[in-house]
Amino acid sequence: MNEPESFDRVPIILTFRETSTFAQTYGFAGTQGFVALEGQRFIPRARPVADTVYLFMHPSSTLQLLPMPAALANIGLHVICAASRFAKNDSALIMEKVCMDLGAYVRWAKEVCGYRKVILVGWSGGGSLSLFYQSQAEDPTITHTPAGDPCDLTAANLTPADGIVFIAAHLSRAETITEWLDPSVKDEMNPDDRELEFDIYSPHCPNKPPFNPEFVRRFRAAQIARNRKITETAKQLLSVLKQRNDGEVERGFVVHRTMCDVRWIDPTIDPNGRKPNHCFLGEPRVANTAPAGLARFSTLRSWLSMWSYDLSQAKGTLSAPRVKRTPVLQIVNEADEAVPVTHNPLIYQALATPDKEMITIPGATHYYLGQTEQLNKCIALLRDWSERKGLLESSVSSVS
Repeated sequence: MNEPESFDRVPIILTFRETSTFAQTYGFAGTQGFVALEGQRFIPRARPVADTVYLFMHPSSTLQLLPMPAALANIGLHVICAASRFAKNDSALIMEKVCMDLGAYVRWAKEVCGYRKVILVGWSGGGSLSLFYQSQAEDPTITHTPAGDPCDLTAANLTPADGIVFIAAHLSRAETITEWLDPSVKDEMNPDDRELEFDIYSPHCPNKPPFNPEFVRRFRAAQIARNRKITETAKQLLSVLKQRNDGEVERGFVVHRTMCDVRWIDPTIDPNGRKPNHCFLGEPRVANTAPAGLARFSTLRSWLSMWSYDLSQAKGTLSAPRVKRTPVLQIVNEADEAVPVTHNPLIYQALATPDKEMITIPGATHYYLGQTEQLNKCIALLRDWSERKGLLESSVSSVS
């Protein structure tokens, strides 16, 4: 993390006009009829011009402080860390809008910066976003959000990327949150009203790890049922607001207890090298109720677009079959504490492109924090794949 940077961080500001019936993001850029995007471009000082750029984007996070983008730039590769209009606040995030934002960066990289090749690096939640974007760039089908609002990706003229690196990435935010929803919650307005049978963090829960397969099956079914219950409530309330027609068009709500997975306290379930009783946000029992928990705050439309198990259009297994021509590299971190071991094989199987590879890095955690050896292995894999696929000139210096 403290390695000297041999590159310059150049700010990116992109703006484009967009008309919305109500403000979706707070502030000047969100309320005056245009969208503003902010990012960073990493330009190696010894190699300021290149044909290829690696573009990192996550729906809601900013990735410029991750170890990997800086490590790529330090070996002479050009990098863009792109933030969506919903950066660091996904409470109102619409995945279809994020797809439009990613399109603005890809177009800018090629038409303004002059890069011939743009490779999407889909880290964590950016993996399914990259597949979602590429599927709509190759074969656009979406004209509306799940809430019925216009968002015509068929007319957006999205520029296809030239390659995708799916790294430390899960199926989608919708499927992942479903596997993490606390199924013990019976009343969404009262998180203290819980079903003891599924309250696995409670010392009074009758089911203890290692959990038997039948309990896990019922636990998973209850998680899906809770997601569907929230989805139905969101749909009904949106319908009520439309019928009222009194100026209230959207509403925010809290989703309680969203970091609850049997895998985190039972390492025998879908085993990998992860630490027991640990998740990427720390101790699972604490993360389950923390304000920074996944999907803690949401709007009705955002839930349907991003978190709904049935209605989200950005699910990886929906997008992957529409990615038919693009080379894809999947890098799996064997000790990943955020991405379930079951997810990457499902993506690999669903990808329509015949040009796909999946490689596992033993011992690697989600962020490679303090893991120089695993990070360098990841960079070497990415660089070797890029050269073999004709996406990167072979003269770029190797990892030291």
